[in-house]
Amino acid sequence: MTESDGYVLLALFLVPLGTAALLMLVPSRERAVIIGVTALASLAMLVLSLYVFFSYSFTEGQQFQGVLAFPWMENMGVLGANGIQMKVGVDGVTATLVLLTGVVILPGTWVSWKIQYRLKDFFVLLYILVAGVFGVFVILDLFFWFLAYEVALLPMYQLIAIWGSTRKEYGAMKLMMMLMAGSIFIFAVIFALFTHVGAGTFDMEVLINASKDETFQKIFFPLVLVGCGVLGAMFPFHSWSPDGHAAAPTAVSMLHAGVLMKVGAFGVLRLGFQMMPEGGAFWAPALVVLGITAALYGAISALKQTDMKLMMGFSSVSHMGYVFLGLGTMNVIGWTGAVLQMTAHGLMTALFFLLIGGMYDQSHNRDIPNFSGMAKQMPIWTIFFVLASLASLGLPGLSGFIAEVHIFIGAFRSYPIVGGLAVLTAAITATYLLRMLSQAFFGEMNPRWTGLKEITWAERAGAAVLAGAILALGLWPAPWIDRIAPSIIQMAGVYL
Repeated sequence: MTESDGYVLLALFLVPLGTAALLMLVPSRERAVIIGVTALASLAMLVLSLYVFFSYSFTEGQQFQGVLAFPWMENMGVLGANGIQMKVGVDGVTATLVLLTGVVILPGTWVSWKIQYRLKDFFVLLYILVAGVFGVFVILDLFFWFLAYEVALLPMYQLIAIWGSTRKEYGAMKLMMMLMAGSIFIFAVIFALFTHVGAGTFDMEVLINASKDETFQKIFFPLVLVGCGVLGAMFPFHSWSPDGHAAAPTAVSMLHAGVLMKVGAFGVLRLGFQMMPEGGAFWAPALVVLGITAALYGAISALKQTDMKLMMGFSSVSHMGYVFLGLGTMNVIGWTGAVLQMTAHGLMTALFFLLIGGMYDQSHNRDIPNFSGMAKQMPIWTIFFVLASLASLGLPGLSGFIAEVHIFIGAFRSYPIVGGLAVLTAAITATYLLRMLSQAFFGEMNPRWTGLKEITWAERAGAAVLAGAILALGLWPAPWIDRIAPSIIQMAGVYL
């Protein structure tokens, strides 16, 4: 990627932001216009994210590509040259996460068109959230990075409290209180880094490469771990996540579990391990313990759930535990597995929530014991659900397998006992998913649901996009690994 590609990176978060502004001018009664505008915007975001992913090619010694900077404030007060600037760029990790976001927002847009209540307002908030997510992945100035991080979080409250279901006010308030509390820790770390480095700039490249006192790193790394780990559903700060998943509308659940949780894990990687490598190495064993605890706890909790959305919420906690476990191994294969797991889990959990939302809109019921023989009533829905389940339990040839294999090998190399517990977690995951499939999808048809129809064509198209991505990553993971691994190898503190 060249400097001119930086304009594509700018467009990634300007397109959803501009779409949200444009929608504010469209009368709410003009549903066809709203649908048309969002259809074009979501397609544009996918095309831009595909361009970023395939244009990125690792170059030895080049930390970021597509770097483009516009100074905003400099040489005033505590700010020196390039004090605060709108600077963008990507490495192999962020190119991968940009693609994940582009893939998830397309079906997320399609399945939201059937919303009848305040459709325009819903998309305005949803696209502001997406703009923040893209910003987190491509911005290289810590001041604007934190701004994008908060922009990605703030719309969640309204999206869940207004358009959610079940205990939506409780879920929205619990989510927002915990995520805002985590942001306080991040805010403190950012200004501590700025002061400690003393370069008078929030430029992330400068802050990453600057020398920092080891004691400083050991003190402030846990604050990053807590601040960003809350959003990543890291144990024991995960309790908002299942409630948030259960209460959120379909597209918000897809983005919440598919992308937003990865923003938290990415924050631990970028703001924690990259900027404070010695602190990361010191606290890595603790992260391994927290990661495997989350993986086991989430899987065991999912075993007890009867609500499909709550089951997938706890399953997400378990799978994100794998991500933190991979980061804690401090070796390239474990870190590569962690980033692959972010992508794999983002795709399959977005597919899960799309399908559950499509069924719930008709039945207004998500309790597994109430369903039986759904494969006869909704065969297309069942095929996609089985595919997502097999990806989640790590079937070879699907996205979950390649990610989990990397994490397991990385864990066995650094912590053999923990590696064994990770494999046990995979077995528990297979147990609750296969049990759910046998109870709800096969057997005699429950006469109560004879009126259910197949998911809509928009939902089928969205499911096909996500299923295709799951198969692509599982069958041909080389494009992802070729971008992720070389970027990780040159990060300080990570060993082969």
